[in-house]
Amino acid sequence: MFRNQIDTLTNIYQGLKFKYEETVKPQENYEEFELGPNGERIPVNHDKPKVRKVDQFVEPNCPCRPNMSKRYTLAWLASIGFLISFGIRCNLGVAMGKMTSNETITGLPDVDWGTGQQGVVDSAFFWGYLVTQIPGGFLASKWPPNRVFGTAIAMSGLLNFFLPSAAMAGSGIFIVLRILQGLVEGVTYPACHGMWRNWAPPLERSRLATLAFCGSYAGAVFGMPISALLTDNISWPAPFYFYGFVALVWYVFWLWLSFEKPAIHPNISERELSFIEDSLAGQKGQSIPTLSTTPWMAFFTSMPLWAILVANIARSWTFYLLILLQVRYFEEVFHYDTSESGVLSALPHLLMTLVVPIGGQLADYLRRNNLLSTTNVRKLFNCGGFGMEGTFLLVVAYSTTSTGATVALMLAVGFSGFAISGFNVNHLDIAPRYASILMGITNGCGTLSGLICPIVTSNMTMHKTREEWQKVFIVAGVIHFIGIIFYGLFASGELQPWAVPPDEAAHTQLGQEEQPDKKPPMEPNGHPGSGRVITYGALDGQGQDGSGPEFAADFSHTAPAEYIQPAAPIPATNPYNQQAQYNQQAAYAQGAVTAPGQFEQPQAPVFSANPTNPFASGAPPAADYTGQSFR
Repeated sequence: MFRNQIDTLTNIYQGLKFKYEETVKPQENYEEFELGPNGERIPVNHDKPKVRKVDQFVEPNCPCRPNMSKRYTLAWLASIGFLISFGIRCNLGVAMGKMTSNETITGLPDVDWGTGQQGVVDSAFFWGYLVTQIPGGFLASKWPPNRVFGTAIAMSGLLNFFLPSAAMAGSGIFIVLRILQGLVEGVTYPACHGMWRNWAPPLERSRLATLAFCGSYAGAVFGMPISALLTDNISWPAPFYFYGFVALVWYVFWLWLSFEKPAIHPNISERELSFIEDSLAGQKGQSIPTLSTTPWMAFFTSMPLWAILVANIARSWTFYLLILLQVRYFEEVFHYDTSESGVLSALPHLLMTLVVPIGGQLADYLRRNNLLSTTNVRKLFNCGGFGMEGTFLLVVAYSTTSTGATVALMLAVGFSGFAISGFNVNHLDIAPRYASILMGITNGCGTLSGLICPIVTSNMTMHKTREEWQKVFIVAGVIHFIGIIFYGLFASGELQPWAVPPDEAAHTQLGQEEQPDKKPPMEPNGHPGSGRVITYGALDGQGQDGSGPEFAADFSHTAPAEYIQPAAPIPATNPYNQQAQYNQQAAYAQGAVTAPGQFEQPQAPVFSANPTNPFASGAPPAADYTGQSFR
């Protein structure tokens, strides 16, 4: 009797063990595979990053738009960071009039600085800013560039709190603090390029970079009038305190929402992660540049790099002229008060803020549709923008009314926004590996304009007359025409031979931009003949003209929908339905679905057999990593 009971229990145990091994255990150790060239299954690694404590309570999504893609969230945050950074730079230029005036309770100026001394104080920031440009590139290569960028702006905001007291204590202390501000902010542009090395797909470089950089010009749009209003209605120290506080608040959001790489973002979608990593597959395995491995001689003998450098100097001259001295121009030539000058000075930068991202979208459109090569796109945007800016600067020089001068300045600065899609993102084209270091070199040389321009302009306008300011704008226009000639002759948008070390060249895959004959939406990933096919963004349906896909919210795109037809859905996994389980495993082995429990079950796509279909493939059906089939 007992033997029968023991046998019964043994059979029950064996049955439960069998069910566990057939159903539960495989799901615990379920792995995703892609098919190799000989049909073998190759595991796909999807290691998830360690979740931070704060992410357990609040997911790192943009508060105002949680569904925004993570790379565009990063771009918008960086744009706001630049807005604050350049707002800080506007504080002194706007407050200088009140600081040195006699409109105080005692009838004496709070700060007794002459015109020549004011020029030195204005340029002190750039003494430090120049020093950390190249080191900033190495910092962004060695440490997470997002941390370098955010910490720099936070420290600059912290130093802003001490500037009013330092100004009243003496020019020496004030100059030291301004140099320190320049030192910490000098790493921002190189660090930003370092971030896009990991986050920007090749065909989105222009739009992501220009979206971030447009914050620089928005900083002038908001910085000048806000500083002017605070100065007039409260006191001249008020804008320093205001921007210091805003910088620290922004830093909290930056630490929460920014990550070094897409792979370590805790809740990035599988679609976006695959899109970014597959488009940057050629950069995998590259070593971090060091001082000894960086090809310095190749840098300084590369004419495309010199073209970027000269263009940066030309654009920076006018930019810093307007940021630092435009308010003074309206005060001295047209006799406006500080608040009126601040508002008028912001109008040109408002137009540029709108033009810069539009230029980035247009540049990427021309490249993506093979209408122009990358080299021609960069030259067209840079030389066209510079040409119009230089022309309208000459109009400003000969303007006799404030309306004429304001309109000419708006057009000059607005057209220069297209040039940002030329020289300012060109580093990522010629050498993405060294982009942050090259940005440090070129932006550092451009900083020489910010260092020299205030001193030269102050010495040229000693008597504060219209004729003196006329010469100032003529000089700025001529500098732009020199930049046009040099950039037009020597610029390039192609990957340079020195950009890849010889020992890595054989293992470096060309990206989308270097493979013009490839179809970016349907690039096979990993292994030749793999059944794994990626989609570059989400497809929202046909375009208005019926000729192609509409762009999704993340500005990405995929293959035209007419080439792909969905098949019947795969049966859901059922441990008690052997046929359904077999079908599920067969589809999984072909790479058509991912591990159960990770994503919702997709539909298996079937590629059209149409002989005219350029995307026709004999490869097994495949889906993207969101678990959603092609539609």
